[in-house]
Amino acid sequence: MRGLGLAIGGALLLVLGAAVFSGVRLAQVSTQPLSLSSPPALQRILILGYGGGDHPGAYLSDSMELVVEDGPVQAQIAVPRDLWVQLPPNSGRYAKINTALQMGYDSGGLDTGANMAATKVEQVVGLPVTGWVLQDFAGFRTMIDALGGVDVDVQRAFSAQYPVNDNPDINASWKVVHFDAGRQHMDGERALEFARARYADVPAEASDFARSRRQQQIITAIRQKVASPSGAVRFLPLANAVSSAVHTNLSAEDLASFVAGLHPDHTKQLVLDGSNVLVDGKAPDGEAILLPRNGNYGLIADYVRQQLQP
Repeated sequence: MRGLGLAIGGALLLVLGAAVFSGVRLAQVSTQPLSLSSPPALQRILILGYGGGDHPGAYLSDSMELVVEDGPVQAQIAVPRDLWVQLPPNSGRYAKINTALQMGYDSGGLDTGANMAATKVEQVVGLPVTGWVLQDFAGFRTMIDALGGVDVDVQRAFSAQYPVNDNPDINASWKVVHFDAGRQHMDGERALEFARARYADVPAEASDFARSRRQQQIITAIRQKVASPSGAVRFLPLANAVSSAVHTNLSAEDLASFVAGLHPDHTKQLVLDGSNVLVDGKAPDGEAILLPRNGNYGLIADYVRQQLQP
């Protein structure tokens, strides 16, 4: 994706609910066998979005959302892809956190990559990660289309440069996408453009933080659609889409419990950014990165803990 691929991993939280009643489809989604054990009361699930395919950078997890479900405390924490961290964990070497999935994938496959990303995220935010869910661009488009599209309230009008193809090896050219302010209906491709757009003509929409907030808008729109009468009648196509688009280490029971326990109206949305604990920085090669204030990574965990107080 060459620095532009921001997938919508968090968007599948409620969409997974369409599959929780289908054991066959959940068996395709989950790496874990069916079990009769009771699902945990506390879940902290890392949602990773990535481009996929066979081109360079296909497994950069440019969308990282930690969803916390702990009784009355529910939160969605957006971890910025440019956060500068030790990778592999505790190695003394540093890289952007979005390379964890790719690094692990290169050394041992997709599950290894997801586990490395989960380990790094839990070190940064100070919360144990109890499971992960993966989704690529194609799967996101498929699931939105299976829902019949979603309705999104666009806060402000903007235009942005956008890649013509997910894989620059196929087509490295760019196009311009435009969004008017106001409520509008989006299919899978349009929703992906809305969430990935970065090089915008409006400064307030031209950052990774803006994209994180747009992702959370898409998540809200999907939850509303799934809960609506029109979403309910799309159960079968949505379940089929989930089975081919999602990969997770959660068991079927944990996945079902996780989705059933979500309360979108009471979920706190947190974005780690320059307004709270992060500052702009430069990597040794001059690349733009994000660092914790005063170089103190413990500030991030302290901030998250404070925000999650009941």
